[in-house]
Amino acid sequence: MQLFYNPDLTEENEQFQFDREESKHIVKVLRKKEGDTLYITNGKGYLFKASIEVADHNKCRVKVLDHQKKYPRRYRLHLAVAPTKNNNRYEWFLEKVTEIGVDEITPLICERSERTSIKTERMEKVILNAMKQSQRVYLPKLNEPTSFEEFIKNEHEGLRFIAHCEDDEKMDMKRRVAPDTNITLLIGPEGDFTSTEIKKAYQEQFIPVSLGDSRLRTETAAIVGCTTVTLANTI
Repeated sequence: MQLFYNPDLTEENEQFQFDREESKHIVKVLRKKEGDTLYITNGKGYLFKASIEVADHNKCRVKVLDHQKKYPRRYRLHLAVAPTKNNNRYEWFLEKVTEIGVDEITPLICERSERTSIKTERMEKVILNAMKQSQRVYLPKLNEPTSFEEFIKNEHEGLRFIAHCEDDEKMDMKRRVAPDTNITLLIGPEGDFTSTEIKKAYQEQFIPVSLGDSRLRTETAAIVGCTTVTLANTI
């Protein structure tokens, strides 16, 4: 099944028309024609089944045949991850955690962050394509870059974790994760969080956790954290 996306599609729609870019992809690239079936999500949990009525590469129009609602999981995962110096690595992380299962992502600007300029528009496209490829029907939310201090002072429901490399006493994250519980996980930049940042996180009730014995890259640590939470909720 190939999945398409239209954020404005609702359960009330009986017909709708794709924009020019998506219409061209459907008709010119995929060579879809009248009568062919398409599956579309609005990124809000709905999966729509539709039939092409007008296969025009400028305005492909479809008729909605059916829809179903997939209810959200009983937990939410929010990853706050410092941007990597190599932007391709960050985009790779975004792609993979979308496939695995994440609900919200915040680029975290830390004291040692080497990149503070973020092109969220490009990142949103990476997330959208990963959602479609993995056939998920909930589009993860990408927030604007936020400073470390501002982020930790915001309200975060559920468990709060910070993964760092200092020699503080830490428990394996897999032993701290509780199923069906909201989780916020902080992942620092290549140079790790500073001692001051770690202490401030502790003051805001963030719990130190370990992601294993190896020293992981930022993007790898985020993927390991995401996978740990997903597995804890599927076993």
